[in-house]
Amino acid sequence: MDFKGPLVRRVNKAIVGLRNAPLVGKLVRKGITVVSYTGRRSGRTFSTPVGYQRKGDVVNIQVMMPDAKTWWRNFNGEGGPLTLELDGTQRTGHATSHRDDKGRVTVRVQL
Repeated sequence: MDFKGPLVRRVNKAIVGLRNAPLVGKLVRKGITVVSYTGRRSGRTFSTPVGYQRKGDVVNIQVMMPDAKTWWRNFNGEGGPLTLELDGTQRTGHATSHRDDKGRVTVRVQL
Protein backbone atom coordinates (compact mmCIF):
# COMPACT_ATOMS: atom_id res chain seq x y z
CA MET A 1 0.00 0.00 0.00
CA ASP A 2 1.34 3.46 -0.93
CA PHE A 3 1.04 5.89 1.98
CA LYS A 4 3.07 8.62 0.29
CA GLY A 5 0.11 10.18 -1.58
CA PRO A 6 -2.15 10.66 1.47
CA LEU A 7 0.80 11.83 3.59
CA VAL A 8 1.86 14.42 1.00
CA ARG A 9 -1.74 15.68 0.76
CA ARG A 10 -1.92 16.08 4.55
CA VAL A 11 1.41 17.91 4.73
CA ASN A 12 0.43 20.22 1.84
CA LYS A 13 -2.92 20.94 3.52
CA ALA A 14 -1.12 21.77 6.78
CA ILE A 15 1.27 24.15 5.00
CA VAL A 16 -1.59 25.93 3.25
CA GLY A 17 -3.33 26.16 6.63
CA LEU A 18 -0.24 27.81 8.15
CA ARG A 19 -0.25 30.36 5.32
CA ASN A 20 -3.78 31.34 6.35
CA ALA A 21 -3.21 31.23 10.13
CA PRO A 22 -3.79 34.55 11.92
CA LEU A 23 -0.56 34.63 13.96
CA VAL A 24 2.03 33.01 11.70
CA GLY A 25 0.44 33.38 8.26
CA LYS A 26 2.17 36.63 7.35
CA LEU A 27 5.56 35.13 8.17
CA VAL A 28 4.88 31.87 6.32
CA ARG A 29 3.61 33.70 3.21
CA LYS A 30 6.98 35.48 2.88
CA GLY A 31 8.61 32.20 1.84
CA ILE A 32 5.81 29.85 0.82
CA THR A 33 3.24 30.30 -1.92
CA VAL A 34 0.77 28.10 -3.76
CA VAL A 35 1.42 27.54 -7.46
CA SER A 36 -1.32 26.47 -9.88
CA TYR A 37 -0.71 25.09 -13.35
CA THR A 38 -2.24 22.88 -16.01
CA GLY A 39 -0.69 19.44 -16.44
CA ARG A 40 1.02 19.08 -19.81
CA ARG A 41 -0.39 15.60 -20.44
CA SER A 42 -3.57 15.44 -18.36
CA GLY A 43 -4.84 18.95 -19.02
CA ARG A 44 -5.98 19.04 -15.37
CA THR A 45 -5.33 21.99 -13.06
CA PHE A 46 -3.09 21.31 -10.06
CA SER A 47 -2.10 23.43 -7.05
CA THR A 48 0.79 22.81 -4.69
CA PRO A 49 2.57 24.82 -1.98
CA VAL A 50 6.22 25.64 -2.69
CA GLY A 51 9.02 27.64 -1.15
CA TYR A 52 10.13 30.62 -3.21
CA GLN A 53 12.48 33.60 -3.45
CA ARG A 54 11.45 36.74 -5.28
CA LYS A 55 13.54 39.50 -6.81
CA GLY A 56 11.40 42.04 -8.61
CA ASP A 57 9.45 40.30 -11.36
CA VAL A 58 11.39 37.02 -11.10
CA VAL A 59 10.39 34.23 -8.70
CA ASN A 60 12.75 31.30 -8.17
CA ILE A 61 11.45 28.02 -6.78
CA GLN A 62 14.06 25.51 -5.62
CA VAL A 63 12.48 22.07 -6.06
CA MET A 64 13.33 19.90 -3.06
CA MET A 65 13.89 16.21 -3.92
CA PRO A 66 13.14 16.80 -7.63
CA ASP A 67 13.41 13.13 -8.59
CA ALA A 68 10.51 12.34 -6.25
CA LYS A 69 8.30 15.02 -7.81
CA THR A 70 6.90 15.55 -11.27
CA TRP A 71 5.15 18.93 -11.24
CA TRP A 72 8.24 20.89 -12.31
CA ARG A 73 8.57 18.82 -15.50
CA ASN A 74 5.58 20.72 -16.90
CA PHE A 75 8.01 23.62 -17.36
CA ASN A 76 10.85 21.86 -19.21
CA GLY A 77 11.96 23.28 -22.54
CA GLU A 78 9.86 26.27 -23.56
CA GLY A 79 8.12 26.26 -20.18
CA GLY A 80 4.54 27.36 -19.67
CA PRO A 81 2.09 29.51 -17.72
CA LEU A 82 1.88 29.30 -13.95
CA THR A 83 -0.16 31.22 -11.37
CA LEU A 84 1.01 31.95 -7.85
CA GLU A 85 -0.20 34.02 -4.93
CA LEU A 86 2.06 36.93 -4.02
CA ASP A 87 1.18 39.74 -1.62
CA GLY A 88 -2.40 38.48 -1.36
CA THR A 89 -3.09 38.53 -5.10
CA GLN A 90 -2.94 35.93 -7.86
CA ARG A 91 -0.08 36.62 -10.26
CA THR A 92 0.50 34.89 -13.58
CA GLY A 93 3.87 34.31 -15.14
CA HIS A 94 5.85 32.16 -17.53
CA ALA A 95 7.76 29.35 -15.80
CA THR A 96 10.78 27.40 -17.02
CA SER A 97 12.61 24.61 -15.20
CA HIS A 98 16.33 23.95 -15.20
CA ARG A 99 18.40 21.11 -13.72
CA ASP A 100 22.00 22.01 -12.91
CA ASP A 101 25.02 19.72 -13.11
CA LYS A 102 24.51 18.67 -9.46
CA GLY A 103 20.91 17.55 -10.13
CA ARG A 104 19.25 20.52 -8.43
CA VAL A 105 16.13 21.86 -10.10
CA THR A 106 15.01 25.48 -10.16
CA VAL A 107 11.75 26.70 -11.63
CA ARG A 108 12.06 30.35 -12.66
CA VAL A 109 8.88 32.34 -13.08
CA GLN A 110 8.93 35.61 -15.01
CA LEU A 111 5.90 37.59 -13.83
